[in-house]
Amino acid sequence: MSKQSGVEQLDEARLATYLAEHIAGFSGPVTATKFAGGQSNPTFKLQTADATYVLRRQPPGKLLKSAHAVDREYRVLKALENSQAPVAKVYHLCEDPEVIGSMFYVMEFMDGNVYWDSSLPEITDNQTRATMYQNMVNVLAALHKVNIEEVGLGDYGKPGNYFERQISRWTKQYRLSETHEIPEMDKLITWLENNIPEDDGQVSLVHGDYRMDNLMFAKDSADIIAVLDWELSTLGHPYADLAYQCMQLRLPDNVGKATGLGDVDRASLGIPSEEEYVAQYCKLVGIDNIPNWNFYLAFSFFRLGAIAQGVAKRAVDGNASNKQALQVGKLVQPLAQYALKILQ
Repeated sequence: MSKQSGVEQLDEARLATYLAEHIAGFSGPVTATKFAGGQSNPTFKLQTADATYVLRRQPPGKLLKSAHAVDREYRVLKALENSQAPVAKVYHLCEDPEVIGSMFYVMEFMDGNVYWDSSLPEITDNQTRATMYQNMVNVLAALHKVNIEEVGLGDYGKPGNYFERQISRWTKQYRLSETHEIPEMDKLITWLENNIPEDDGQVSLVHGDYRMDNLMFAKDSADIIAVLDWELSTLGHPYADLAYQCMQLRLPDNVGKATGLGDVDRASLGIPSEEEYVAQYCKLVGIDNIPNWNFYLAFSFFRLGAIAQGVAKRAVDGNASNKQALQVGKLVQPLAQYALKILQ
């Protein structure tokens, strides 16, 4: 089996036998179908005669240290089971790579809608769009208000100096993934290292990839029924999640799979401006404003660029989970350029 087919397919017979032993009520045979989209942890729909599940796995092959931590993803979903942050129920974590070739976990299948286009063309009225964005910021604020000690995530990351540690971590990941020199990324890294705001002591659970296409909405309403893809979650600074979401509002519609809104007349669609979105968040968490906002935005562009470079490197090495992974690498330079424009 090639590396690529190892990403696309699972040994269904072996998987069914294993899951029948570890998940109450599970009975095979099982059919596994890979979901389209997603660059990082391959995700499959598991269908049995009487139930549907979702499986998330690490990609096979040599991985960067700490990348693709599906065990952390499982842990945070389990911890949030009874919180105000909507998540899918998880059933089992398999840390034995022998079963399907890499670590994986199984969770419930949520039947809802995921929207890849942030302008929401599938929605027919502005009020619904406005409500969806309102719910998006409501859920983000609820996530940041989760008591990390009470849900057992007090040691889910290191408290304090979040941005200093993140810049260091993603710079190292970027250097390990570098396929050629990108001067704009080098310049951006230097600026970020020299302009980290003083630590204000805020620590919360952060999602790390909070955006429209990582949310599942109910089929018959604007309610969010699940926040998806927790691979990058950790203890960190809440403004990182907020700025990352606002970065997507600034991106043009041709960068990446989840389209940006930088070229869109948002008011005509009922979608809030960045100022309105941030103001609503501030109101929900009980603060007046956010100093150093451009730093948080620039950091978001940098981190996305580092992630995109990692995807490109995996494509070069032959074990990326998406055939478009090489195209993602071409986004790194434009992302750094957007960040530098903000800083000017």
